[in-house]
Amino acid sequence: MSEQTVVVAADYFQSYSVVGLLAVVGVLFVAVAFGAGRLLRPVVPTPEKLLTYECGVDPVGEGWAHTQVRYYVYAFLYVIFAIDSIFLFPWATVFADPGYGATTLVEMFVFLGFLAVGLLYAYKKGVLAWT
Repeated sequence: MSEQTVVVAADYFQSYSVVGLLAVVGVLFVAVAFGAGRLLRPVVPTPEKLLTYECGVDPVGEGWAHTQVRYYVYAFLYVIFAIDSIFLFPWATVFADPGYGATTLVEMFVFLGFLAVGLLYAYKKGVLAWT
């Protein structure tokens, strides 16, 4: 093995050693923070502290409640279209650059096609009908 290969390999692994060192420091920071919190917090369990409550009010009745799924579907649809808008803004900036017009246009129409198929599927299943 030549000296140049050894130098390149050393530089290569030095970059990874910095990343590894930062990961270790991050894990140690979290471990120290949790340990300090565990040591410094007051631990006085009382029956009142062990009660289940919601928003400061004692619970009444059973803990089982029926939640309609359609609200989650609307939330998922919102997330899908929010992500769509996140991808449209960078696409619009790259589209103006010379040499990227046709490629980015095709890629964006493929992306919008996938979203349209998902929206059409949701419409066919009756998910978008507000009742």
